[in-house]
Amino acid sequence: MTTEEVPMQDLESAVAVVGMSGRFPGAPDLESYWANLRDGVCSISALSEKELLADGADPAELRNPAYVPAQGRLEDADRFEADLFGFSRTEAAALDPQHRVLLETAWSALEDAGRAPLTAPPAAAAAGPSRTGVYVGGSPTEHALAAGTDPALAASIGALQVRILTDREFLAPWISYRLGLDGPSMTVQTACSTSLTAVHLAVQALLLGECDTALAGGVAIGSVRRQGYVHYQGGIFSPDGRCRPFDEKAAGTVPGSGVGVLVLRRLVDALADGDPVRAVIRGTAVTNDGAGKVGFTAPGVDQQTAAIAEAWAAAGLEPSAAQYLEAHGTGTELGDRIELEAASAAFAGGDGIGLGSVKSNIGHADAAAGAAALIKTILMLEHATLAPTVDVTSPLAALDRSPLRLVTEAEEWPSRDGLPRLAGVTSVGIGGTNVHVVVQEAPGRRARAGSATRPVVLPLSARTEPQLALLADRLATRLRAADAPALRDVAHTLRTGRVGMPVRAYVVAGEAREAADRLTALAEGRRDTRTDPLGEAWLRGEEVTWPALDGEAGRVRLPTYPFAGERYGAMTLRKAAAQRTEAPEAPSPAPRNELEDQVAALVVEALDLTGAADLAQSYFEAGGDSLTAVHLAGRLRDELGIEVPIQLFLEPVTLRDMTTQICELKRNGAADSALDALLSEFEAES
Repeated sequence: MTTEEVPMQDLESAVAVVGMSGRFPGAPDLESYWANLRDGVCSISALSEKELLADGADPAELRNPAYVPAQGRLEDADRFEADLFGFSRTEAAALDPQHRVLLETAWSALEDAGRAPLTAPPAAAAAGPSRTGVYVGGSPTEHALAAGTDPALAASIGALQVRILTDREFLAPWISYRLGLDGPSMTVQTACSTSLTAVHLAVQALLLGECDTALAGGVAIGSVRRQGYVHYQGGIFSPDGRCRPFDEKAAGTVPGSGVGVLVLRRLVDALADGDPVRAVIRGTAVTNDGAGKVGFTAPGVDQQTAAIAEAWAAAGLEPSAAQYLEAHGTGTELGDRIELEAASAAFAGGDGIGLGSVKSNIGHADAAAGAAALIKTILMLEHATLAPTVDVTSPLAALDRSPLRLVTEAEEWPSRDGLPRLAGVTSVGIGGTNVHVVVQEAPGRRARAGSATRPVVLPLSARTEPQLALLADRLATRLRAADAPALRDVAHTLRTGRVGMPVRAYVVAGEAREAADRLTALAEGRRDTRTDPLGEAWLRGEEVTWPALDGEAGRVRLPTYPFAGERYGAMTLRKAAAQRTEAPEAPSPAPRNELEDQVAALVVEALDLTGAADLAQSYFEAGGDSLTAVHLAGRLRDELGIEVPIQLFLEPVTLRDMTTQICELKRNGAADSALDALLSEFEAES
């Protein structure tokens, strides 16, 4: 069946993407992600020796000629707004960075869908989606491995709690628990194809009626540290820190990080409820190569072809109807040629189908790779633009005999005979799990008048004044855009699709430009003199029953919550040689008195140092991190009665000078507060 025979309004078996959020190398949000993709930006970082050493690299490893100082790095991956999700600072420090970032991304994705993230009573009442499932997966992390082998952490919070806070099998349950989502909650693992497999499972659950809304995606933050990798001949990693999918010179990929979450609903439900549909998933399929390949880690042709064919059959379409394929595209010599052979067979009969891979831009995001690819494809559909695959100079000769063509420059994506744009997205996992998703551009949304018939109240809230100001400024920018949504839709989304927080404000306006001006004034600290009784009740923190708006109102995409969390660092697998500078030739003098000797002994033990000579290093040069600081501060308090501000560990001084300062605190009787309060001051990067 072709697209001519399947009108959009008859797609009862289709699933709508109603919201999405993500963070990728060089892109803290999807707006900057799209700008980088459109402009052909390679966001893989070239790391300096100074950066690598500062983050704990082994100097000997850096001297290895095969060491490649490149990484698809996710900035600020150790920040987390713990209080918003109900975690204490001690729990937040132990919580794996993957869990932290995925929780915040799930929150933002729901807000992007116009849904209040918290649905458990009493938060958000009935405003949030019912029966919301969660299908996500993650990658192995350095933090989880280090936490699982740290006896001090286990003694502090318990071995089971360490596992619950760090193991990736709890990624989905933490989202369900903290956001109050009561549908199926499953952590999915199929290696590199994890997040696209999660999308497939979520789609099936929706079509089977197991849930009414689903969050699907994945996260990969192997380490928050800057680190390169060692290239091995015949391995999957590139020798020069660049990924060149479907290029004759392709020699491997680059490790990357990222997170992506999509909010899915049955299309008929999304249209009926006025959800902001961003794209439509027409069909999905999953296969496995079984034994039909040369080795366990090698890909196979036949079952990749089968996954594509089955997904398009599920969509009721011929594969030849595709206009673009976002491939797995690792940039490895074997993998690319096998994938191209499989795709060429599946799309036989098509002509000039665009081909690309986001790995050229951000590296290989492992468990989040499929989500990164699907989100890229949806953004291209929304902007009717094909983004280029970068760093390719010599496309594979086999493309000349294929229905596919490699897109190497940004180009307009025209519709064909007025039919909807259609694309496929493929993800392949080590072990043989192949996934393919058929995605179609969103149906046209009925235009709404831009002005309200009478002034409306736009309520805003945040946890702090700076966050409220930032939110107001971003909303003002959105309302000044050429495609600004109708003001009543904005009011409806703010009233029903956001969680009420302690710091509150509101503006009253009758049209978008007026609202934008008043929001700008609010962001600049000038409170609106125009008041409203319900708005004043909102300011007082009361539960407000907002009146019905004039005309039909729907949910629209608005700026999401601006997270502003502290840095909680991450645990590292510290090898003595990799975490220390060279010891001085002769040991420095021992501490001057018994108290300093006791403090120094605790420091040496906590950091696993060899003795007094190592006290010539700084805390971080000795391999210290945030969790070690927590435990060390606790031991100093419990064993020596010294309350130590966490900032002291962050000063650029030697450990020897630090022990002297700690002793001065004891001698002067200085005590800032209990440990929990001290942890609240811990804001610097670890």
